Amino acid sequence: MGAPDSKMTWEKLDWPALDRLRERFLAGRAAQPQSGGEVYWRSWSDLASYDFTFAQRIGWKWDAVLRELKQRRWRPPPGPLLDWGCGSGIAGRRVLAFLQPELPSRFELYDHSSLAMEFAESAARAQFPTLGIEKKRWTDLEEGPSGGTLLVSHVLNELDEAGGRALRHCLDRTQAVLWVEPGTFADSRALIALRESLRTQFDLVAPCPHQEVCGLLAAGNERHWCHQFAPGPPGIMGDSNWVRFAQRAGVDLRSLPYSYLVMERKGTRAESSGPQNYSRILGQPRVYKGFAKILSCQASGVSELELQKRVQPAVFKAFKNGDAPSLWRYTLEGRRIVGLEE
Repeated sequence: MGAPDSKMTWEKLDWPALDRLRERFLAGRAAQPQSGGEVYWRSWSDLASYDFTFAQRIGWKWDAVLRELKQRRWRPPPGPLLDWGCGSGIAGRRVLAFLQPELPSRFELYDHSSLAMEFAESAARAQFPTLGIEKKRWTDLEEGPSGGTLLVSHVLNELDEAGGRALRHCLDRTQAVLWVEPGTFADSRALIALRESLRTQFDLVAPCPHQEVCGLLAAGNERHWCHQFAPGPPGIMGDSNWVRFAQRAGVDLRSLPYSYLVMERKGTRAESSGPQNYSRILGQPRVYKGFAKILSCQASGVSELELQKRVQPAVFKAFKNGDAPSLWRYTLEGRRIVGLEE
């Protein structure tokens, strides 16, 4: 099959393959990579072209998640790293880069497509030549030992019933989970349901600023969802190739909505790794003349708060520019923020 094309260029892209993949993703007809659905990877060129374009956008979302984990000095517990439903392997490579120089004891790949696993393995070996890598079979996941860290990326809209059971089997035996999905209402709500089903087994690391029942499940919050926005790389809007790709694919390069969940099994550490006494801004602040409204999640629930520009002009400006962090500690008077610290 060959190795991933490390010299892939915009001129060499397989545009018809990208158009076909985009149509399938939009139509919700992506393969179910766990249980025998039609495999949408037809060739090495499919994977190389996808990895160069669509997968990079997924990588930017992982970068945003990993930046926060790095700032909070959180790392997965020791043990193997399993990239489940790996596709071209972009999620695994981003996490491995985050873990350097202390790489996991073993990097494992699983996908319904053997071609995808071959590509992901070759791409990982090219970037991490000394890393031990294993491709896993369906029976390996059912019968193999527990432990390690599970990576899951952009699979919720592909899972059938059998795939969901298989993934839950892995979740029940893993020590930590890093899961990233598109920031849609449906995917966010599915992650919330998963969070609730695992909350008694795992400590919630991110995005949740508490260990309580998700506040979005409370009456009155049915229309809201938990999502963040990842920035594109600096200068992306000035790159004519990426602009051309975005126009053809119908995507926004300025920011990418995503939902995510990071957990570790209870008892893994002496103390919980989740943030304490903080609040998380969901989505983006709504900025008006002289004030901003935010949807804020904290242990007491999800509520709408207001920040007057005069209280914190610099923060208000960051809200307006869309580059403010999402974790804060507030001082409140009713629903008005009268003080805050990052």
